[in-house]
Amino acid sequence: MDRRVALVLAPVVSFLSAGGCKPKSSEPIRVAAAADLAHAFDELKPAFSAKNRSEVTVTIGSSGLLAKQIDEGAPFDLFLAANTSYVDQVVKAGSCDGATEHTYARGRLVIWVKGADGARLSIGALAEPRFKRVAIANPEHAPYGAAARDALTKAGLWSQVSERIVYGENVQQTLELAKTGNADAAIVGLSLALAQPVGSWALVDEASYAPIDQALAVCTHGGNTAGGRKLAEFLNAPEGRAILRKYGFLLPGEAVAKVP
Repeated sequence: MDRRVALVLAPVVSFLSAGGCKPKSSEPIRVAAAADLAHAFDELKPAFSAKNRSEVTVTIGSSGLLAKQIDEGAPFDLFLAANTSYVDQVVKAGSCDGATEHTYARGRLVIWVKGADGARLSIGALAEPRFKRVAIANPEHAPYGAAARDALTKAGLWSQVSERIVYGENVQQTLELAKTGNADAAIVGLSLALAQPVGSWALVDEASYAPIDQALAVCTHGGNTAGGRKLAEFLNAPEGRAILRKYGFLLPGEAVAKVP
């Protein structure tokens, strides 16, 4: 190369290497997220990536099954569970960093139906013959399913409806059972109900089930733990919290920002 050309190009190369044009991270941030976060992450991902130029990939599933994968070495950088116990589990196993663990929301249960009369429902109505199938998430590994079972038990309904219960693998699949007509009602998370353009819903009394405190932590097996920390910080910052509030992920004292 001509020495004069090299001298002209040198400042440009130096500018780029110094970060004048910030490149995208080559390693994506891999997130394991509870199923009730599915719609929220449709908005969280582009909002975060626009500021950080980092690719985010999200695996949605039930908290218990995701925790199992993380403990077995799955290369996630950030884990967002639907309750604190599964985060405590992976932290205890050394699969996530306990110093990064914090609560990002308290989940709420709703009864969702495909029709327009959901707002008038109470949990006692699920014992009526018209509800031939009632969907809940599998309580063995889905926190919302465990809470739904608790609410039905406290209402004295479990013995009446247990044979009519159909189980979703996670809370998102549970909602799909009701949307497709494979269940007449579903007990799911407020976040999923808020994101539906159809159907109607009613809140389940919070006193009827243990608090669904949802927590996150940065994982140790991932290839971009620094990115996981940045995303965790974003979720706790004003822009991230505003998006979470829109989808019903509320901390004490917060209200839904805007129905999506």
